[in-house]
Formats: sequence, C-alpha cells, structure tokens
Amino acid sequence: MGKKLRKLNRATHRDVGYFFVAMIIVYSLSGIAINHIDDWDPSYVVNKWEVQTSSPINKNTFNTVQAKALLEEFDIDYRYRKFYFPNEDRLKVFFKGGSISLNIHSGNGRAETLKRRTIFHAVNWLHYNPNVYWKWFSDIFAVALILLSLTGLFILKGKNGLKWRGTILMTIGIIIPLIFLMLFYF
Repeated sequence: MGKKLRKLNRATHRDVGYFFVAMIIVYSLSGIAINHIDDWDPSYVVNKWEVQTSSPINKNTFNTVQAKALLEEFDIDYRYRKFYFPNEDRLKVFFKGGSISLNIHSGNGRAETLKRRTIFHAVNWLHYNPNVYWKWFSDIFAVALILLSLTGLFILKGKNGLKWRGTILMTIGIIIPLIFLMLFYF
C-alpha cells in the first residue's frame, strides 16, 4: 500500500471512529444488557415483596377509597392509578411505578415496583430502532463498523500488521465465531 493510500486509510479509520464512538458505546452497552436478559431486566430494576392484608376484600363493593387504603396499609407512597379484578379470586391495584396483586380470600399477595435503569433503558430503547430515521442511522453505523474493521487491518505494516501478528489475531477472531456456529447453530 502506497504512502498516500496508507495516509487516507489512517484518516478514514480515525475520523469514522471518532464520529461513531457514541454509537459503539450505545450498542456495546445494550448488547451486554441483552446478552444477560435471562439473568436480569436490562431496562428496569424490579423489586418484589410479599404482602398480607387484614382488610376484607369484597369484589362487589371494593372501590377506589379501599384501593388507596391498601397502598397506605403496605406503606406504598406512590400515586394510585387504578384497580381491577383479573379473575374471581384476584385483585390487582396499580400505582405509579408498580402494582399489588392480592388473593381476595386469603389477603396474601405480592407487590412489585419498577424503576428505570437510567443508562440501560435509554441505550436499549435506541438499540430497538425507535423510528425510521434511527434505523437508517443504525444501518449507516453498521456499514461504518465494516469500514472500521477493514481500515483497521491496514493501520500497521510489517510484522505487527497483516504479515504476522495481525494475521494471527484476525484468524483467531474468525475461528471463535465459527466454532460457536458449528457447536450451537448447525
């Protein structure tokens, strides 16, 4: 590769890398979160706890005042939203950021709150392509990643480039996904 082409390659690699650094961080963070979706909720912190009411619950006469009283009984100081009975035995009371589900006969139930994870919720939202403009920008980013990979191959020359070290590392980097494909996909 000639001097001018090498200089253009370096400048392209540098400038595309600078331009897309935020996108690389966004997709890396959301990728980590999505990889562990079975281990934890990447967008929300979910808190659950058992509750027991001593107040009788009559499906026919239950009202908003009683629903708000349940929130007070369980020391839930969030704003009341609504309630409904999903079936004959269960009452569901919603409040801002969570809900309570109670068995109307035993009074046993579970409360849960949801709180957005500040950074992960935002980057996951972006990762799921919120609109057509973001989709196009993400597609351009994907092409830019290919360009970054290809220009990165030619940054160094000699034994640290593709003549030796670069080829070994690139080969290992190709083999690892191929092994996973052979073991778990095909």
